[in-house]
Amino acid sequence: MSSPTLPEHFQPASADQELVFACHPGVSCFTQCCRELDLALSPYDALRLKWRLALSSRQFLDQYVIVEWDEGCVLPTCYLTMVDDGRASCVFVGDQGCSVYDDRPGSCRAYPVGRGAARDGDGVAVESLVLLHEPHCRGFVEATAGQTVRTYLRSQELESYNRFNDALLPLVHHPALQAGTFRPSRQQLDQYMLALYDLDQFRGEMASGRVSLQSPLNPVELAGVTGDDEQLLLLGLRWLRQEWFGE
Repeated sequence: MSSPTLPEHFQPASADQELVFACHPGVSCFTQCCRELDLALSPYDALRLKWRLALSSRQFLDQYVIVEWDEGCVLPTCYLTMVDDGRASCVFVGDQGCSVYDDRPGSCRAYPVGRGAARDGDGVAVESLVLLHEPHCRGFVEATAGQTVRTYLRSQELESYNRFNDALLPLVHHPALQAGTFRPSRQQLDQYMLALYDLDQFRGEMASGRVSLQSPLNPVELAGVTGDDEQLLLLGLRWLRQEWFGE
């Protein structure tokens, strides 16, 4: 079976292949990749940014997120707002670079590598990698002896991002969704936004008993209700699988 055709400037990549690339303020195109882009935010991206900005989930969504409800897509997509400066610049980019660098989204960390993941027959996450080689990017002429795709991604501290993104797979790649035998209602899509992006409200719903899980919470899961946002995000995924698929 032939491989799917990739968009222009994309090429397949492997973790062990050499990657000659570096980005820093001395590169002539510095911050150009932070402009003229549609930056989709995963739930974990949104969580890290709301931490960084010391905002509630609702404040972050209202100030920095555009939710796209596309009839052609099963699930809504959350995009980071861009500055209306004629270049669609990221709201967090300035002359000195990224103002939220330590908590920047996963796709920003991985650039110019793109990572996708799917579940195999045993439910294990299997990743696929691509390399984006945009003509304007001068990072590809920087000296980076001995660097591979794997070591580059490790240097960008993507482990937690990948872990939480992969935790989404049992929901978003559920067989019923993939086969088209289940399509969430608008009420269920509101549940999706609540449980994965509006975590502070979701915590309040759980604490009040308006949202509940059929099986008891273990001590680690209880920490999500009492203040651990990462555990709460995993609880949200568990609740959605229960509400949508009875799991």
